[in-house]
Amino acid sequence: MQNERPFDLLNKVLGQQVMVRLKNKESIRGRLVSFDMHMNLVLENAEELNDGELKAKIGTILLRGGNIIFVSPA
Repeated sequence: MQNERPFDLLNKVLGQQVMVRLKNKESIRGRLVSFDMHMNLVLENAEELNDGELKAKIGTILLRGGNIIFVSPA
C-alpha cells in the first residue's frame, strides 16, 4: 500500500461531508468545498455540534488550518 499525503486524503473527500474538530473542542460538520496549503478549509452547509447534537447552523465558514485538530469523513 502506498502512503498517502494529507492533501491526497483531502482531495478524496472534496465535495463530501466532513467532520472537523477544533482546538477549542468544538466540532463542525459540513461539505468541504476547498482547502489550501495551510490546511485552511471552506465548508458549506456547516453546523456546529455539541456531543454529536446540532447546536447551530452556520452556513458557509472558513476554518483556519492552525485551529484544526483533525478532519474526518462524516
